[in-house]
Amino acid sequence: MSRRRGARVPESATHAWRLLLVLLAAVCAACGDTKAESKQPQRRAAVPVAVAVVEQKTMPLQIQAIGTVEAYTAVSVKAQAPGEILRVHVKEGQDVRKGDLLFTIDPRLLDSTLAQAQANLAKDMVQVQQARAVLERDQARVAQTRAALARDEAQARNAETQAQRYADLFKRELIAREQYDQFRTSAEAFAATVRADEADVRSAEETVRADQAAVRAAEQLVRADEAAVENARVQLGYTTIRSPIDGRTGSVMMTEGNVVRAGGTSDSTLLLINQIRPIYVSFTVPQQQLPTIKRYMASGRLQVAAVPAGDPRPVGGVVTFIDNAVDAATGTIRLKATFANDEGRLWPGQFANVTLTLASEADAIVVPSQAVQSGQQGPYVFVVKADSTVELRPVVPARTQGGETIIAKGLQAGESVVTDGQPRLTAGAKVEVRGEGRPAESGRSDSGRGEPGGKRERAP
Repeated sequence: MSRRRGARVPESATHAWRLLLVLLAAVCAACGDTKAESKQPQRRAAVPVAVAVVEQKTMPLQIQAIGTVEAYTAVSVKAQAPGEILRVHVKEGQDVRKGDLLFTIDPRLLDSTLAQAQANLAKDMVQVQQARAVLERDQARVAQTRAALARDEAQARNAETQAQRYADLFKRELIAREQYDQFRTSAEAFAATVRADEADVRSAEETVRADQAAVRAAEQLVRADEAAVENARVQLGYTTIRSPIDGRTGSVMMTEGNVVRAGGTSDSTLLLINQIRPIYVSFTVPQQQLPTIKRYMASGRLQVAAVPAGDPRPVGGVVTFIDNAVDAATGTIRLKATFANDEGRLWPGQFANVTLTLASEADAIVVPSQAVQSGQQGPYVFVVKADSTVELRPVVPARTQGGETIIAKGLQAGESVVTDGQPRLTAGAKVEVRGEGRPAESGRSDSGRGEPGGKRERAP
């Protein structure tokens, strides 16, 4: 039905229209506020990071390697005399000193050998005495024959002189021929006697030379007997086996009642002894390090720290050996360090982490290695400033030692660098420190955990 002009609108309808207009106005106002808020920049939340303080300290120049502990001296104790083992004087795993008695072998057989050699020596010494007595007798005979020869030569010269004088008188017919013949015959008789004496002297001298040869032969026989006696004594000494070094015993290969052989055969090994004080640690380094090692070694002894497997404490030693050749197969050079090993913490065959210290660099700027990042422009770090924002700063690393990096340029001692959380950071980003270290001069943190340098809470 059409509404007539000028008709009056009911009050309820008017109230409804007013309510609708109010709702429309509220909606429009809300939309306006939303647009205004969208135009305002959103505030980003602080990035949680771990930081560390840049340190200035002395940093060693070191080489890391894996080494093997070796006995300073290793001795395989073998039987050098045959026989039955009468007694074992040592226990397995016992520390022994040089000269300690280890084994006793039955000495009866070698005792009899020594007694026989001593008897032969005594017999041959008697023969030497007899040969010397004969030599002395024949030397006396030579002296006698030489004396007789000298006497007869004097008489022969006198007889020859008289014969010549009487020959002159006979030519002058002053004496009878019978008298001259008598002196001539006497001179010839004395000459014959001299020749006989000379033959006796030569014979006696030949006898003396034969006697001297017999004495020398007897003396040689005595020396051989003396050597046999000494050898028997040495062999008898092998029946008591003593430790040749200070060390620690291994397993006893043969016990009492076993019969051992001599001659160094494999079945004559009785015991192994390793000297562990001092002790070696052998390790290899790349051949490229050899010139540096030799240069620093020429200036003094190189210190080595070895951390044996399962032991957190290092043991100190010094380099005492560089091999005379590089291993062509691996391109490495072998070194040995000597350790006093007073506590016995190093054991032969054990693996150990070896740190060779070549030199020390004073006042080096050092940061944890995880703080240094690599970018297109080169290495950089995030430095935390006093307002808890970060600065991307290029750095020049010198070298890395263990878990730390020495910075040649770009940082100063006391600054704080980010060590964890770098992937979420950009230059100027706000950070919240949750790890070790605090920004220098940062004052009280937002979370109220105290002043810089105080107790820190580790990042979860």
